[in-house]
Amino acid sequence: MKKLTIIDKYILKRYLSTFSVMLLLFIPVGITVDVSEKINKILENKVPFVKVASYYLDFIVYFANLLFPIFLFLSIIWFTSKLANNTEIIAILSSGISFRRFLRPYIIGASIVSLFALLMGFFLVPKASEGFKTFRYMYLIGNGRNEMRETDDVYRQISDTEFIFVSNFNQAAKTGYNFVFEKFDGERLIYKISATSIQWEPKDSTYTLLGYNKRTIGELGDKIETENSKTMKFKFELDDLTPVIYIAETLNLTELDKFIEKEKKRGSSNINRYLVVKYRKYSIPVSAFILTIIAVAVSSMKRRGGMGINLAIGIALAFSYVFLDKIFGTLAEKSSINPLIAVWIPNIVYGVLAFYLLRNAKR
Repeated sequence: MKKLTIIDKYILKRYLSTFSVMLLLFIPVGITVDVSEKINKILENKVPFVKVASYYLDFIVYFANLLFPIFLFLSIIWFTSKLANNTEIIAILSSGISFRRFLRPYIIGASIVSLFALLMGFFLVPKASEGFKTFRYMYLIGNGRNEMRETDDVYRQISDTEFIFVSNFNQAAKTGYNFVFEKFDGERLIYKISATSIQWEPKDSTYTLLGYNKRTIGELGDKIETENSKTMKFKFELDDLTPVIYIAETLNLTELDKFIEKEKKRGSSNINRYLVVKYRKYSIPVSAFILTIIAVAVSSMKRRGGMGINLAIGIALAFSYVFLDKIFGTLAEKSSINPLIAVWIPNIVYGVLAFYLLRNAKR
């Protein structure tokens, strides 16, 4: 690799510093908006300050990852437009440097940001997602509980003859509700255990069932057992009770791969959801290169409307990218569209756009 020139270092420095400043400017805005929405519930539930502080540390990572394409795109549009308005780009290209050579420090910057995004997606984002979602489910009773009712009911086959059901499982408290365990012999039900709640006891690897009820099916009559509280051991793991949509976002890459393989063997109907989570870990870092090329091509020309026109174009393109990503991600989760294709469609579409703009960019 050739040694970086003064111009390369100058542009690379502006690339990384502007992106960092953009994050530092918008994250406090995001926190302020989130606090204004949730402060009443936080005060109402008397949430400890340590929990709130921990939540907003997780929120920073979660928020930055969610809006990563927008932050990156706008930061490049901003400082490249300033270079264009100051005729610095004209001077650089007039010296004999080609437009593609001019892109070199941008690509290096995109590589650094992409690597950072990749590591975040593999390790930091899953941990932050777990803290972010756990806080919502524990303390933000309204929205959190409603979301759990929509997505967090678990019904699955854990063996050839055993089935379980649990609703509203709380990962932090290790507690679920409306628990049902069914044991079959072929198509014949042998017994059914139900409880109003089930809680994992990590000390002795047992489960405490409140409102315990067991119905054993007999030829002459059924046998019914009831207890207010009963401690039992089951063969299934705690992960079997965990809402799979919730947990997929909280696993690092290695754990997620194992989890997906496990769910495939169970014949889970939500495999596409988990694959979308996995493939996005790779697609988001790649988008750094595509968005960088588009942003430079759009903002490197000095326009009559000045920086405002470039920013308007940048905002429109950035939000359309995020919108397209959400649309096809949802389609992959809800329909039969291949998750790999759906997740990569935004990068393919904008990759073609980047190629077109690069070919037609003024030298």
